[in-house]
Amino acid sequence: MTLKERMSELVRACFAGIRIESQEHADAVAELAEMCREEQWQLVTWDIERGLRGANGSPLEQDASDPLSAVRAVSSLAGGETPAIVVLQNFHRFMQSAEIVQALAHAIHDGKQRRGFVVILSPTVQLPVELEKLFVTVEHRLPDREQLLSVAAGIATEGDEMPEGSQLDAVLDAAAGLTRYEAEGAFSLSLVRDGRLSPDSIWELKTQAVEKSGLLSIHRGTETFESLGGLDALKAFTRRALFRHDRPNVHARGVVLLSPPGCGKSAFCKCLGNEMGRPVLTLDIGSLMGSLVGQSEQRTRQALAIVDAMAPCVLMIDEVEKAFSGAVGGGANDSGVSSRMFGTFLTWLNDHQSDVFVVCTANDVQRLPPEFSRAERFNGVFFVDLPGRSEKDAIWAMYRNQYGLEADCQRPDDEQWTGAEIKSCCRLAALLDLPLRQAAENIVPIAVTSAESVQRLREWADGRCLSSDRPGIYWCDSVSPDTAPAKRQRVSTRPSNN
Repeated sequence: MTLKERMSELVRACFAGIRIESQEHADAVAELAEMCREEQWQLVTWDIERGLRGANGSPLEQDASDPLSAVRAVSSLAGGETPAIVVLQNFHRFMQSAEIVQALAHAIHDGKQRRGFVVILSPTVQLPVELEKLFVTVEHRLPDREQLLSVAAGIATEGDEMPEGSQLDAVLDAAAGLTRYEAEGAFSLSLVRDGRLSPDSIWELKTQAVEKSGLLSIHRGTETFESLGGLDALKAFTRRALFRHDRPNVHARGVVLLSPPGCGKSAFCKCLGNEMGRPVLTLDIGSLMGSLVGQSEQRTRQALAIVDAMAPCVLMIDEVEKAFSGAVGGGANDSGVSSRMFGTFLTWLNDHQSDVFVVCTANDVQRLPPEFSRAERFNGVFFVDLPGRSEKDAIWAMYRNQYGLEADCQRPDDEQWTGAEIKSCCRLAALLDLPLRQAAENIVPIAVTSAESVQRLREWADGRCLSSDRPGIYWCDSVSPDTAPAKRQRVSTRPSNN
């Protein structure tokens, strides 16, 4: 539902206090003006610099240059045959005044009877307790693909400037998540640089805009599955889950990757985005924490709204058990902030309809509540074990080539090594100009330094997680047959004949 449609409903239902949360005031006012023209309603706008102005931009006779007089003017404008809508722009700056709070309460109560409507238009506002029950909130959403296409058509007016088909889809994917103003700038820059709309210039501005918010970061690398050894079952599963089909209402939800450190969870996320042609958004939970009451929860909702707007994409939350560690204990150490943020994230995981594939990595899933990984929040929980012999051979070959080492150089004893430790050995050999066996003397595998925790993690994953290397349930060779599950299920990732 558009802002115009939602506002029309609220005005007809006589909601005299309305708050519009928007970063694009000019576009929001334009939609309200269009609504008022269609309905023949009166529209008045106010800001601290220009005072009260009519729908055509002309100043009104009332002296309303200060916030208090602007609120009082609502009553004088109301009472006619048609509803009077007064839009107060950036009014959150003045909500701490007792006089303004009281004046707003009076204006809303009077407006209910006299068809006068107070609309606060601001990026965000924490309403005083006296006004919380008097206002209804409307969100001015970021533009969807159809609206972005309309913006692009207004910028690219020449025939050869607007791409078609898959190239146009790539442009709209790149612009998804931008405001209308940002999209206009990105399209214009693309025309100046390339002579037509192309995704590269748009991605540059989009990356700057997203990272400027401090809530998310974007990764657009060149890594593919070919640069990642092993994980064959996980690769096949995600390839098939993210393959574009003709079922628009069916979207993949995501996966949880559980493993000891250094087994390639984060590298897989980065490769997945480039492999499937999607940006990888990294959500740092720590960056969402705010110092003010309610700020952390609001920043969480804001970040998830950006993620929804940027679909299709991959959302990565690294070390998720540490990010939400305060939620397990009920949030006693942070006044429940972690629990509320975690609850907001769980609700979004379950209810979001956007094409966002969520990848959460963890080293100890037991530190997360059981409802986190239940069905319909994720498509599967995969255990990424220490690489086997064939996987290690592929990893050795890849990093030998990357660091310019001889292909026939003798490999050290790599029992219980992770992919990160193999990479570190190759890097040290190139850095110190040493043979691989000698460079390996500087590396102590995590399976040795944290042997107990690695074994405990394997035993927990036995029978509970999907295997990342072969289709089906993960099973640990070191678990006793008496305690292992009696029946091993298999999950096929091969395409069906239907």
